[in-house]
Amino acid sequence: MLFDLWFDIPHRPTRDADLLGFGSAEIPHVEAAFRDICTVELDDGIRFQPDSVHAEEIRKEANYSGVRVTLIGLLDGARCHVQVDVGFGDAVTPGPEAVDYPVMLPDMPAPKLRAYPRYTVVAEKLEALVSLGIANSRMKDYFDLWILSRYTDFDGALLCKAIHATFERRRTPLPDGVPFGLSDEFAQDRQKQTQWQAFLRKNALDELQLSEVVAGLRAFLSFPLDALQQGAAFPQTWLAGNGWMSSGEESGR
Repeated sequence: MLFDLWFDIPHRPTRDADLLGFGSAEIPHVEAAFRDICTVELDDGIRFQPDSVHAEEIRKEANYSGVRVTLIGLLDGARCHVQVDVGFGDAVTPGPEAVDYPVMLPDMPAPKLRAYPRYTVVAEKLEALVSLGIANSRMKDYFDLWILSRYTDFDGALLCKAIHATFERRRTPLPDGVPFGLSDEFAQDRQKQTQWQAFLRKNALDELQLSEVVAGLRAFLSFPLDALQQGAAFPQTWLAGNGWMSSGEESGR
């Protein structure tokens, strides 16, 4: 959903929504909140069913809590299954951004939301990439990071801050050197290539080699990781499609 907000380019379809929760993560509390949300009436044709709300704990093995909520909306007789993953305790750096989310119906007011910044999205997907290693089957994270690196400029110091906050919150050690998930060995693994091709087909995406994506992400992410590992400052700027540059190089462009 965030990519529809950030980029005016075709992106992979999403099948759920991810939210950051505050307050109690207890299942009854979350279910009650979503049942209340379902009773809000808008003239958009869809009616969410309070009695269909069901929540369960997710990420039981992780060092942070989350709740998955499923519910049903009715649109002119069609049953629309909705899934929302609510995370609690995520480190959002540099802080949520106030946004007007685009609407499909032009006469409807745009929802005013607080959204994750791109820095936190990169940090969380990188943490998963590092912690899962060869077990990582989340090819969507590689694609999302690829798009972010191709179409977004990043301040190196702020990206380091976001990465550090997320790794610390999830108690994930910083990798010593290039993480396996950014290595050529990962990109050339037969099973990973099969998973990548299946991801492209499932989402009707153009042909793109996993090796190209991993190499591009290694260029994007290995430098801030090295700086964090060494406790060094990282004042560079990532220019989308051009790589990391110092302030002098950037001003000379």
